[in-house]
Amino acid sequence: MNTQGLRTRIIVGISAATMLIFGTIGLTFSIPARATEQFAKETGQACDACHVSKAGGGALTPLGEKFKANGNKLP
Repeated sequence: MNTQGLRTRIIVGISAATMLIFGTIGLTFSIPARATEQFAKETGQACDACHVSKAGGGALTPLGEKFKANGNKLP
């Protein structure tokens, strides 16, 4: 194997290991969203009351923005 091919394999291996390490750290220390659960418990409404996506998460509707700005409490 030539040195260029060996160098490429080393770089790819290091990159893959780095992504695996940071991905594991991100999943280990991620904090689940609580606003949707809290809102759903308080109002009985679905995720799309606050989120543009029906599945929840991501962009917020105007009500979702108000809920967030009010410390995750109904305005």
